[in-house]
Amino acid sequence: MNLIISFIVLNIINVVIQTVKSIATIKCGKLVAAIVNAVAYGLYTVVVVYMVCELPLWFKVLVIAVANLIGVYVVKWVEEKNRKDKLWKVEATIEKEDFDKIKDTAKSLGLSYNFVDIKKYYLFNFYCPTQKESEMVKGLLNSVNAKYFVNESKSL
Repeated sequence: MNLIISFIVLNIINVVIQTVKSIATIKCGKLVAAIVNAVAYGLYTVVVVYMVCELPLWFKVLVIAVANLIGVYVVKWVEEKNRKDKLWKVEATIEKEDFDKIKDTAKSLGLSYNFVDIKKYYLFNFYCPTQKESEMVKGLLNSVNAKYFVNESKSL
């Protein structure tokens, strides 16, 4: 029974650390990424030893699959909850016939925007301080098949 519990716990911890390792390698600096990688591969060596234990193969497969399902989901959920909102600027080119719809809807949704008449089109700039506002702008622009691009604000 101790072998089963150890196998399950080690695999869950391994999946969590391996997922954190993947995120840290991309988003963190060299030192943090190196430390997380060292811990992840150190634990992975222990997990590999446990892989050759006397548990049935189907059980090992099931435990690893469930550990991955739960572990990756939890880490990504925590990452999303800890993600800070950033200011996004969405610059869109709007056809003349869609101008009133975009302007009226943006105003009714309380979105922050400005626009410029550029002869054949209107150029709208939306400023989205939250993920919710970004989604509203995306939906609004997609409703008229607008062409747009997005810039993330950077600290100076």
